Amino acid sequence: MHPYPLKGSKGASLPPRPTLVFLIALFGLYVCYLSFNQIRMESKHVEENGAQEQDEHVCAKPYVPSEELPYVHFPKPKGYSRAECSCNPVRFFVIVSMQRSGSGWFETLLNSHPNISSNGEIFNRVDRRQNISSIVQTLDKLYDLDWLTSAAKNECTAAFGFKWMLNQMSVLCQVTLMIPNFSKSQGFMDHHDEILSYLNKKGVSVIFLFRRNTLRRLISVLANNYDRDAKQLNGTHKSHVHSEEEAEILAKFKPELDVSTLVSNIRDVEKYMGDCLDSFNTTRRMILYYEDIIRNRNVLFQVQEFLGVPVRKLVSRQVKIHTRPLPDLVRNWEDVNSRLNRTEYARFLDGADYVK
Repeated sequence: MHPYPLKGSKGASLPPRPTLVFLIALFGLYVCYLSFNQIRMESKHVEENGAQEQDEHVCAKPYVPSEELPYVHFPKPKGYSRAECSCNPVRFFVIVSMQRSGSGWFETLLNSHPNISSNGEIFNRVDRRQNISSIVQTLDKLYDLDWLTSAAKNECTAAFGFKWMLNQMSVLCQVTLMIPNFSKSQGFMDHHDEILSYLNKKGVSVIFLFRRNTLRRLISVLANNYDRDAKQLNGTHKSHVHSEEEAEILAKFKPELDVSTLVSNIRDVEKYMGDCLDSFNTTRRMILYYEDIIRNRNVLFQVQEFLGVPVRKLVSRQVKIHTRPLPDLVRNWEDVNSRLNRTEYARFLDGADYVK
């Protein structure tokens, strides 16, 4: 016998081992559930706080006068995030002009501003203006800021637009005109009202840029058409140049004007511009003339105010081609002078539109 006999335990017996394992597993699941629920609540709280901060960020939009609200937008591009610029208002614009009226030079001036993006002639491709659907689709993509070109800015864009030439929108103005490189898309005639309605509903501001001296414009058009074939600059056609040397080469060509149709052509061009102005009389618009910008750079300050951007000095690297007096630019100047003299267009004969 053992010297110290052991007595049996009188306490409660332990549960069977399977039951004990089950209880431990159940407790572990309960702890995991509590932990997961707490993490989910914390995540929801963070999301709510983030959304609240975002809402507060959105609410911190700058003050805009009530009359300007239809022309102020906060686009959300699909291709990228505007991030910290999302609350910066953007104004949409379109430059309506004619070839050889200074629109290319004007656009480079605008694009020298860090907050302005003008994206060129987006409708120079016919497939983008074949019908109203393609036109609206193109405009929507542009004004959603999903149109990426060299004019895109790293800074917050405050004014976004493009250049629409009248030969690309001729039926929009409900007129026809025989001008060089004139073309129109089949079926575009029926969409005049729809496009005007789009511009108004979208809050697009229209900048008209024309040339007062349509005679000088005609000379520039003919010279540009000549270089399109002649390619005088090392076998390359250039509508715009950036050096005095290149300008001098292009200016050497003197076109010969058809005096038999000269007056009627000038009259048609002026009527063309007037009809287009009438067609857009319901839009928010600004009417500019090339000569006025040349002579008074304060006009550019007015343009920036119209677009709602900070006013600053605008610059361009482009060099004007035809700077000489009119008699030095036309081969048959005597005939032109005789034809226009004593007509309503005699004012074009001695009017210089360029002042150095």
